[in-house]
Amino acid sequence: MTGFQPSQITDIDTNITLGTNYISMVLASLEGSETLATAGYNAGPGRPRAWRSTLTRPVEGAIFAETIPFNETRDYVKNVLSNATYYAALFTGKPQSLLARLGTVAPAGYVQPELP
Repeated sequence: MTGFQPSQITDIDTNITLGTNYISMVLASLEGSETLATAGYNAGPGRPRAWRSTLTRPVEGAIFAETIPFNETRDYVKNVLSNATYYAALFTGKPQSLLARLGTVAPAGYVQPELP
């Protein structure tokens, strides 16, 4: 933003612009995982990377969310993604799946083995 002043942070349009740009950057840096990006938005993007690095295999996003060591971030991820699913259903008029939205979280660089 050109000419940004710290006092603008309380301006609704500025705050929305900054927040949406930040979540977009975090989402892109975490390979599009809504679960990791939501955790990163709350706790900083380095933390979900560190938590993911302890995985030895892919896990359901719901399972990953339950292992987040910070109560605030764990609850934040569950609330934000639950609300996103609810509002998506309202906006589209179609049922939505929270499980699908949470997706799967895999170790960085994980490549699914090919079946024989």
